[in-house]
Amino acid sequence: MLDSKVYKDLGLDDIRGRVEAGERLSIEDGERLLGCPSVLAVGALAHEARRRMHGDVAYYVVNQHINYSNLCVNSCRFCAFGRKQGDPLAFELTLDEILGKVKARSQDPITEVHMVGGCHPSLPLSFYEEAIQAIKALRPELRIKAFTAVEIAHFAGLEGITPRQVLLRLKAAGLDMLPGGGAEVFSPRIRGLLCPEKLSGQGWLDIARDAHELGIRTNATMLYGHIETARERLEHLDALRRLQDETRGLVCFIPLPFQPANTRVQDARPTTGVEDLKTMAVSRLMLDNVPHIKAYWVMLTVKLAQVALYFGADDFDGTVVEEKIGHMAGAESEQALTRTELERVIREGGFSPVERDCFFNEVKRG
Repeated sequence: MLDSKVYKDLGLDDIRGRVEAGERLSIEDGERLLGCPSVLAVGALAHEARRRMHGDVAYYVVNQHINYSNLCVNSCRFCAFGRKQGDPLAFELTLDEILGKVKARSQDPITEVHMVGGCHPSLPLSFYEEAIQAIKALRPELRIKAFTAVEIAHFAGLEGITPRQVLLRLKAAGLDMLPGGGAEVFSPRIRGLLCPEKLSGQGWLDIARDAHELGIRTNATMLYGHIETARERLEHLDALRRLQDETRGLVCFIPLPFQPANTRVQDARPTTGVEDLKTMAVSRLMLDNVPHIKAYWVMLTVKLAQVALYFGADDFDGTVVEEKIGHMAGAESEQALTRTELERVIREGGFSPVERDCFFNEVKRG
């Protein structure tokens, strides 16, 4: 049980009571938690919620990231990944090169391919359909988690069809799930300042709803630590919570600390460990209906992600192997982890590692 006196002294005993009773917290409760001077007190509340949902289990996945291109029609100020045609750092993979990356790991027991890119100015939807079909033909057992809601909207614009029609075509090709990227912070103020060309926050939610209605489950993210306010973070979480009340299609939430290197956000500084842990904890407490919270080690570092398992996170992500988006923005984490390394980090943190697929079904090895 959580020590009532500690929370009374912090003015949070009513929130402690609601957490213990499994009751929903308000945006105002979230503001009080983010403003609390004791990260350990906030973390303890989140750990209580996490322990109730998942016990001592911490999940991981043996996965492969493929970024098919960083060419992008948008010019988001917070992005160090996107490039314009002719930029020496721009790249674009052919279908054969995408398949070559999958073939290169043919002996690895991966269960998931995570494939995203920039909003490429000209690639047709058929390119992405063929990529999915070819990966599935090569390794039918793999789950393909690909294309953010922003990419789906972009494909729809290029093809002159609706996002729902894009989703239907990609599902028919073999798409299993959408990742959660592109959500950033839903606030129109933030998007107007940082990514005015990008799909709106409401547009992101609408495409996620379409996907859920079509039986395509999704993740969701929040990019924090740039120019957003605490209230805007909490409104973002509340919007996801309301979507989940409606559709039950969200699998996992991933809070992503902003990496300012090589971006155009002026005066931005990297988030601190305390800010990251408190955001993780408040995300777990606010998103009472989203089953999983990810500590994405690529952006947090392995060490802080390990600590985050005590601050509400129950998932450590996976092997990754070739991550570009975070590292181009200055992420200092490793490029890859092995299954053995993932399990060691989880066990040394005091948790029981469980390998999962993208839907969090346990993967049993012979």
